[in-house]
Amino acid sequence: MHVAFTPDHPLLHLAIVLTAGVIGGELVGRIRLPKVTGWIFTGIVLRALEPHHSVLTGLTSDAVAQFDHFVSFVLGYIAFTVGAALHFASLRNSGTRLGLLMLGEATITPSVIALTLLFLGGWIAPEQMTFKAALLLAAVGIAGAPGTTVLVVQEARARGILTRTLVAAVALIDMVAVGVFIFAAAYLGSASDETASWSSHWSAAIVSVAREFGLALLAAAFTALTALLLIRTIVGPAFLGPIMVAVILGAWGGASGLEASGILACTFAGIILSNLRHDTVRSAEAYLHSIGGVLFAGFYTFAGTKLDFTLVLQASGLVALFFLARLAGKYTGAFAAMSLADVPVRVRNYFGLALLPHGGVAVGLILLVESTPALQDVAGTVTTVGMAALAVNQLLGPSVTRFSLDRAGEAGKDRRRLLDFLDENHISVDVTGTNKEDVIRLLAAQLYTTQDRPEIPLEEFVEKVLEREELETTCLSRGLMIPHAELDEGQEITGILGISSKGLKLGAPDGHRVHAILLLATPKADHKRHLEVLAAFAAAITRDVNLREQLYHARTAAHAYNVLHADEAEDINYFLDDAIARVGASGGPGESR
Repeated sequence: MHVAFTPDHPLLHLAIVLTAGVIGGELVGRIRLPKVTGWIFTGIVLRALEPHHSVLTGLTSDAVAQFDHFVSFVLGYIAFTVGAALHFASLRNSGTRLGLLMLGEATITPSVIALTLLFLGGWIAPEQMTFKAALLLAAVGIAGAPGTTVLVVQEARARGILTRTLVAAVALIDMVAVGVFIFAAAYLGSASDETASWSSHWSAAIVSVAREFGLALLAAAFTALTALLLIRTIVGPAFLGPIMVAVILGAWGGASGLEASGILACTFAGIILSNLRHDTVRSAEAYLHSIGGVLFAGFYTFAGTKLDFTLVLQASGLVALFFLARLAGKYTGAFAAMSLADVPVRVRNYFGLALLPHGGVAVGLILLVESTPALQDVAGTVTTVGMAALAVNQLLGPSVTRFSLDRAGEAGKDRRRLLDFLDENHISVDVTGTNKEDVIRLLAAQLYTTQDRPEIPLEEFVEKVLEREELETTCLSRGLMIPHAELDEGQEITGILGISSKGLKLGAPDGHRVHAILLLATPKADHKRHLEVLAAFAAAITRDVNLREQLYHARTAAHAYNVLHADEAEDINYFLDDAIARVGASGGPGESR
């Protein structure tokens, strides 16, 4: 009996792509490059080999197109989780630099790209690089790659000011890109009508942007609020994860039905849920974490199959120019924003490079150019240059982001440290107050705006702290005060650090002004760490005059965070696993530190 093998089943195609992507990622990972680069490169190779392997595997372009819904779901999941990072209460100290960065992305980045393409690109290929093509490519160039960026951050185990700002910024950057692109496309489309006035072109563009964002927000709000209603009335805790997956699917599908951006809708859904009920977002992340490798390996390998690397050869001059112009625009805009925000030098110098990855939103914008009748005269140029440069960015971008995290000193820092609870949101500078109670109430109120606030009511916590202060002052020597209270509830220590560069007269026994007030809320279950925090802070402030002066005169919360979490501060803020290892090696806790 003759048996014919026809490799055309979608599940077989998925198995082939997934296996090839995993192998490619592992091989690239062995040379210390991000695995995402290997996944993308594997997809490019699969596309290049299509004429040769289609008979054996059935993996044709049409077969790959069957997985567009899978790609959309993962892109929606990425947008959702990145949007969830915009928990407004947690971004209290980073709002200024995020706002400045968005302003730079909306103005400096597209201006540098457009002007470079117009003047130099017009000289290289005047028939192809018109004003319309340059403007559209400038809008496409704003877009980042949230999935790639988050994945590189996770692989690098990075933590710090650059990392925190980067993860929060990538969602906003894509929203800026979509807004600028819609405005540019609407303006160029209406400009083809020579009878219309200049003001009407701008009005039409603004209305288009408002419509796109409004419809995406409508789809997101409906799905997110419906999910919250179900969680409060019917759905139990065990199914929070599946409900969040349904939110992603519903937001994307609802937006598509309204002819709006699914990426925007999923981002808005993440923002809404994160700020209304943050634990639901964490449930979704935990639910999908176990299969995250499958989702990302498949997604980026499929993304690679959509990028034709041979396009680089067809328009190599314009591709190189667009790539370099985008890099220059990103770096210039970010450098200016971070300089105005007065962030630490290492963050300022490397933030722009970390923005290099270019991803799914850019692909979607390019496809919009192809499908818009009024833009057909430049669709070929935008597609060729945009997709080819995207391929280069996808291959180089992850490694450049990893390089930036390394150079900023934030790679490998996502390990438990003694002062993990003192992130940027738990630091406040320019603290004022005429007495201890005023200062304690001020810091306690700020602590209760954070996610990990104590479980008891604010006033009850303040009373506990004041009662402890009446028993014995917590003002230590050399400008340090550590008011605290032990609580019956909770499992993890939390607190907030207040800094006053001028110093506060709070009746310290040594007569010095108080410059640093560390307010602690310690569950009895975490009493040992409480004692370690007290001992480490007191020892560092007393012995290390350099650390003390830097901390007391920190200009912003970001600078204070940088002082406490820098490698030089390891004596005060050590890695807990290192301390445990030293305890084991020394044979007891008494010799560990």
